[in-house]
Amino acid sequence: MIHCRMREMRVLTVVFAVIFVLKEAEAWGYKNGILHNSIWLEQAAGVYHRESRKGRYQLTYREAKAVCKYEGGTLATYDQLEAARQIGFHVCAAGWFDKGRVGYPIVKAGANCGFGKVGIIDYGYRLNKSEKWDVYCYNPGAKECGGVHTDQEKVLDSPGYPEHYQDEQICYWHIRVRYGQRIRLHFLDFDIEEDTACLSDYLEIYDSYDDISGFVGRYCGDELPEDFISTGNVMTLKFLSDSSVMGGGFQLQYIAVNSSQLFDNHTNALS
Repeated sequence: MIHCRMREMRVLTVVFAVIFVLKEAEAWGYKNGILHNSIWLEQAAGVYHRESRKGRYQLTYREAKAVCKYEGGTLATYDQLEAARQIGFHVCAAGWFDKGRVGYPIVKAGANCGFGKVGIIDYGYRLNKSEKWDVYCYNPGAKECGGVHTDQEKVLDSPGYPEHYQDEQICYWHIRVRYGQRIRLHFLDFDIEEDTACLSDYLEIYDSYDDISGFVGRYCGDELPEDFISTGNVMTLKFLSDSSVMGGGFQLQYIAVNSSQLFDNHTNALS
């Protein structure tokens, strides 16, 4: 009798565990072998991509290490980069990481990036350390400048906000919400050095996993950009500042919204 009850309790425990996992999978979506859940966020904290102010692929291995060290960090390891990829960190740019290795994280396969594969696109250990790439750093204690965000709602600030942002900043924010949801972007404050074509300092919005496709617009000046709603469940923001005039920075809020809710609101507005 006792053994039967113990067996029943084990079965119930397994059933509850399976139900919990299924609910999590249903909530966050399971695709390409990735369970998109914020459980990976803590492990991936502090992983970020950097490129030279001169542009993409301008850093030797020595320079790449110097960039990370200057910000108080180190070169990311393969495992740290993979942990970030697991929660949606997708950057279509090869960069140095630990021990002279080069590669980049791909979440969604595409014809123009990653050779149609998903995972860490690994170029291996480079014998020529004078080759020029970008870099992937790891610094969990750094002030937030970009990163991967999976929260349903969050306020994002430019580096140092509400103080002026610093010179020569390059930050990427990758936003990923649940499958079937979209992202509403709303600006609360905006003051970025203004010039005619926004060539000096700017914020760019991409309706995609990276800054290769889905370009929405480039913004500078002190006029609040209009609200924007993504077409899918991902969005990328890129902030860049040069070595001259600084501005007050920006603060924005993103909110995950259900696609069905947007459709209902549109239908009601037409009726």
